Amino acid sequence: MAIGMFWYQGRAEVETAAPPPSLLTAEDEKPDPNNLPIVDAQDMVGPAPPEASELTKEQQRFFRYDRDRDWRITRTEMLATRSSAFRKLDKDGNNLLTFEEWAVATVDKFEGADANSDNELTPREFLTTQPKPAKRKPSCAC
Repeated sequence: MAIGMFWYQGRAEVETAAPPPSLLTAEDEKPDPNNLPIVDAQDMVGPAPPEASELTKEQQRFFRYDRDRDWRITRTEMLATRSSAFRKLDKDGNNLLTFEEWAVATVDKFEGADANSDNELTPREFLTTQPKPAKRKPSCAC
């Protein structure tokens, strides 16, 4: 079932980014079009337009997921951010992630160490997979 969901989600189109919405919330009322001022170029004086305010970090985070700007995040919108990472792992592009594709770093390390391509590592070949020693920081800043 999980593989089916990955396959289904992989086929979903990634929506293009929409501009951020106005700061009205879904609960706010929309302005009444009959109660708007009449535009007249002859010395009309009215209230100053509202100042643009920055979106809070939480609003920015919300709108990163809310692609269609309907003030609701669907499951598809939430998972859309992971689709590019999934596509990077899906080497053959069939929208199915095999174990080898998922473990690509380990597979690449194994194939790089297997000098004779016999799908087996000898102790000498295995030695090439040894992690590089971490650089030690001096214990004092003398």
